[in-house]
Amino acid sequence: MPDSLRLALGTFTAVPVPAPRRVDRAAARGAMLWAPWIGLLLALPIAAAVALVRAATSAGPDAPDLLLAALAVAALAVATRFLHLDGLADTADAFGAKGTGPTQRERRLAVMRRPDTGAFGVAALALVLLVQVAALTGCLQAGHGPAGFVLAVVTGRLAATCAASAPVPAARRDGLGAAVAGSVPVRAAVLTGLAVLLLAAAVGAYDDPTARLVVVLPASVLLGAAAAAATSAWSVRALGGITGDTLGATVEVATTTALVATALLA
Repeated sequence: MPDSLRLALGTFTAVPVPAPRRVDRAAARGAMLWAPWIGLLLALPIAAAVALVRAATSAGPDAPDLLLAALAVAALAVATRFLHLDGLADTADAFGAKGTGPTQRERRLAVMRRPDTGAFGVAALALVLLVQVAALTGCLQAGHGPAGFVLAVVTGRLAATCAASAPVPAARRDGLGAAVAGSVPVRAAVLTGLAVLLLAAAVGAYDDPTARLVVVLPASVLLGAAAAAATSAWSVRALGGITGDTLGATVEVATTTALVATALLA
């Protein structure tokens, strides 16, 4: 197995794989380019299970959509070892760190290294998980739950690819952020994004005979990418670059935004 795929699976999933033999720029670039397709690998079995259970129960007003949405979000968290949620919590705590001037950046980075979770982190986790479950419930009730879930998960991992593109620096000299920051050429990130948009359009055409999702799902991908770009911009401004934690936050922000967009637009 290539080192890039080992690094991608180890970073984005709970799949037990051997550690990469070398973590160089080539492996980091490959891992970040693998990210959206690792997301597809994660999302498909969960979405299929949701679709099967929903078909086996009731597809009407009495369908257990809220329960299925909660289980799907929980399964995704377990499948990723809660890694991205942990990054979201640490980033939220850094956002709330007090201080002014040149020391604020160091204070925020120090907060992110702490093993505990503060009030900002707990609030961010609660809000994001609540919104994800509510949005997925809306998608299920509209009949597009599995499709919306799959594209949201892929969008979240595409956000990591974009966050690791060439103009974005690392906030530290060590850690995952330092390994992947600037490793993905802009052209490669753009081509990967276009491939995800084509996937979204194809899934929309398959899932919705009226072709409404052909527009909705690509639009959700774009909105998720925009939210991820805003998160990365904050990271660069407040921390001087990205870290492994801000990558996780970017994944969760993009996933949540794409789910919400699909629920509202579809």
